[in-house]
Amino acid sequence: MPNMGDYNDVYPNFTWKKAEEVLGYDGGPLNIGWYCSDRICEQGKGKKLALIWEGFTGEVEKYTFDELRQNSNTYGEFLRSIGVVERDRVCIFMDKIPDLYFSFLGILKIGAIAQPLFSAFGEEALFTRMENAASSVILTTKKHYRKVRRIKDQLPALRHIVIVDDDSVGLEEREMIFNLKAAKKIDKIEIAKTGPESPSVLHYTSGTTGQPKGALHVHGSLIAQHITTKWVLDLRDDDVYWCTADPGWVTGTSYGIIGPWSLGTTQVVYDGGFGAAKWYRILQDYGVSVWYTAPTAIRLLMKEGTALVKQFKYPRLRHMCSVGEPLNPEGVIWGQEAFGLPYFDTYWQTETGAIVITNFPGMEIRPGSMGKAFPGIEAVVLDLKTHEVIAEPNKVGLIALKPGWPSMMREYWNNPEVYGKKFINGWYITGDRSSIDKDGYFWFVGRDDDVINTGGHLVGPFEIESALIEHEAVAEAAAVGKPDPVNMEVVKAFVALKPGFSPSDDLELSIMNYIRKRLSPLAMPQEIEFVDKLPKTRSGKIMRRLLRAKEWGEDLGDTSTLEDD
Repeated sequence: MPNMGDYNDVYPNFTWKKAEEVLGYDGGPLNIGWYCSDRICEQGKGKKLALIWEGFTGEVEKYTFDELRQNSNTYGEFLRSIGVVERDRVCIFMDKIPDLYFSFLGILKIGAIAQPLFSAFGEEALFTRMENAASSVILTTKKHYRKVRRIKDQLPALRHIVIVDDDSVGLEEREMIFNLKAAKKIDKIEIAKTGPESPSVLHYTSGTTGQPKGALHVHGSLIAQHITTKWVLDLRDDDVYWCTADPGWVTGTSYGIIGPWSLGTTQVVYDGGFGAAKWYRILQDYGVSVWYTAPTAIRLLMKEGTALVKQFKYPRLRHMCSVGEPLNPEGVIWGQEAFGLPYFDTYWQTETGAIVITNFPGMEIRPGSMGKAFPGIEAVVLDLKTHEVIAEPNKVGLIALKPGWPSMMREYWNNPEVYGKKFINGWYITGDRSSIDKDGYFWFVGRDDDVINTGGHLVGPFEIESALIEHEAVAEAAAVGKPDPVNMEVVKAFVALKPGFSPSDDLELSIMNYIRKRLSPLAMPQEIEFVDKLPKTRSGKIMRRLLRAKEWGEDLGDTSTLEDD
């Protein structure tokens, strides 16, 4: 068991309080699974609701922290019984059903590595990640096991395929059934003696800029996830919290499992598709007080207007945050119009494991800004050529972070060369461009790969897209560079329209005239192409690289995370 008092020796750059003060550490193991369940029960909160789950057909299940503890213990003991040992990769491939959440904590309790994957992945995306991780076990359901069955012969490291919700499946080699509801509940389990550097979660990036990479995190990440949940999401003991992210992506684990349950917070999980009326009903019926969602969802809600919002009541809703992509200023303003609350934008990555730049409750919200560096995080922008720190305000550079925060990834799985390239001159390079104003607010420009070079001038897509979606007809927009014999690149915009609007030359002219007043001549699109929808990852991020590749006649690269039609 590590001595938590020596924490500063492990993370010499970490300037927050010591771990035992941050976490209320009281001598138990530094184990995320234990901390989020057993510890809460030891505090006398075992009968408090941990999870309110609603399925896509409307069924509702509720679980206390004591049930969360027992069910995660039962999963951990089952996995041990089939030979899972510390550091084995156990893949979770299921919809947002309660078993996903129980098994995630159970895997961590026994010291294995949880590898959550988005259930909408096809066989190719699933195979790529399981092969790379050499996953030894996969937990799945009757809805998805056939995908696994079709690729299992190509996965020699895969020992067991466990189907968790159907006793009637005709089993093949390496397949087995585990029914949690029928299993004997395990009240006590030996918690693995994990420490700050013990591996915990292997998350694969969404692939917006190329081949997805496996970012390995450790149990020490709990410190950052716990305190950012407390300070940024502002969770309190009486809150009901809803994070709309799927645990197949890092938001769904850092802030859809670890953060809220480390604070003993009741959370809602809705295992249904997007629908504005459905979502408003969830906010209303379960008395959600804190809501964490994504810009893509916010834009879809904006598309429906404010009339629908007003048909529901939200008496407890007090705080709303956004994550996944930068939030356009219009989204912040619309939140105020629709709910009487602004959205607080937060910035972080799969690789950072927790929020690193953000807007706080009580801070002045500047629509379009990512906010300021979280305390304990040293964030700067570096010169694009020299990689020296830019001291003057409002100059665009690469966002960089000083390594040493607890939730920073420890490696890209089986990819040390690419991992090494993420660090330059003692800084972790995020791959995003931003400026910092005189007050320390960060202003996102775009992914380094997305920035458009027109006539030697660098133009970020974010300001163009923000101007476009201010037009009454535009639901979503993406801006990329297209080849130009004179200027190297010029801006081309792809636009998806709101219901009731149709593509036409007159509408294109209307949009052009509207944004001409808001953009510099360099940033003005030379062409607008109307599309039914924009290409996105299944986590909702716009894949500009695909649009750009088509314009330049380049190979599309990995598209395994592209959402289905």
